[in-house]
Amino acid sequence: MSKKPIIIVAPTASGKTDVAIALAKKINGEIISVDSRQVYKYLEKGTAKPEGKWQDGKYLVDDVPYHLVDILEPTEPFDASKFVAMASKISLEILQRKKTPIFAGGTGMYIQAYFVGMDNMPKSNPKIRAKLQAEAEKFGKDYLHKKLAKIDRISASQIPPQNIQRVMRALEIYQISGKKPSSLKTGAFFEDIPSKKATILYLNWDKEELEKRIILRTNQIFEPMVKEAKALIEKGFAKDCPALKSLGYKEAIEFLDGKLSKKQAIEKIVILTRQYAKRQRTWFARYKNAEKISINSQKDLENINIVQ
Repeated sequence: MSKKPIIIVAPTASGKTDVAIALAKKINGEIISVDSRQVYKYLEKGTAKPEGKWQDGKYLVDDVPYHLVDILEPTEPFDASKFVAMASKISLEILQRKKTPIFAGGTGMYIQAYFVGMDNMPKSNPKIRAKLQAEAEKFGKDYLHKKLAKIDRISASQIPPQNIQRVMRALEIYQISGKKPSSLKTGAFFEDIPSKKATILYLNWDKEELEKRIILRTNQIFEPMVKEAKALIEKGFAKDCPALKSLGYKEAIEFLDGKLSKKQAIEKIVILTRQYAKRQRTWFARYKNAEKISINSQKDLENINIVQ
C-alpha cells in the first residue's frame, strides 16, 4: 500500500476527527492535526480537541496516535512555519514506522505552507506587533483594517476585519519591509500540487446543515469554554495570551467580565464561527484535485466509506 499522505479538510464542525480516526484504523495510519488552536494545553471543549489520553509520549485517540494536539503552553505562539517544521519531522517518523500520515484539520494556510511552501515574508517583530496590538485594543478592529486598506487594498479585500491577527500581520509586514504584503505573495495555491504528493478528501457539507451543527455545538461547548477560560486566568495567564485568542474564548471572557450576557456571547460566537466556516469553504472549494464527498446529514458522515 502506498504511504502517500492523505489530507482530510472541511469547515469547522464538519466531523473531520471522526472520519480521520476511522480511516487511520482502516489503513494503519497516524493523524497529524492541522489546527492552530488544538495545539494548546488546557483548551479542550472550546477547540473541539479530540478526546484522548497520553501514553508513552503519544496522544492517543481511540488508540490512534494523534499528533500536534495538547503540546504547547498557552503563552507559546504558533504559526505556519512552526507547523511545517513540526509536521515534517512527525510525517517522516510516521513513514519510517511504515504507516500513512493523515493530515486532518481546517487551517488551510498550514496545508498551503506544508505542501506548497510559504511566501518569503519577514519574520515577526515583537515591538511592532505589540504596538499594533495596543492600537487594536484602543481603537478596535475596524480601525486597523481601514489602516491596512489605505496601504494595501488587495490585502484588505482578502482579510476580513474580524481576523485581527492577519490584519496585524499584514500591517507588520508593511512596516518591516516597506512593501505591500500583497506584492510579496507568490500566488501559489494548493491546486498546483501534483496528486502524487497527496490524496485530498474534502467533506463538502450542505451549508444549512453545517450551520445547524455550528449552532448546536456552540450551545454545547459554551459552558465548558467559560470554565476553561476562567481556569487559565486563575492560573495566571493573561486574557490576551495566544491560547485565549482562539475563536470564542474572547466572548467567554467578556461573559465572565459581565460585558456580555450568556445569550449575547453565544450569538456572537455563532456568527464568528459561521463567518470562519464560510472562509474555509471558499478556501477548500479551490482544491481542484480534491475528492469532494457530499454530506447532508450525520448519517451521511457516519456512512462515509473511503477506499484506499
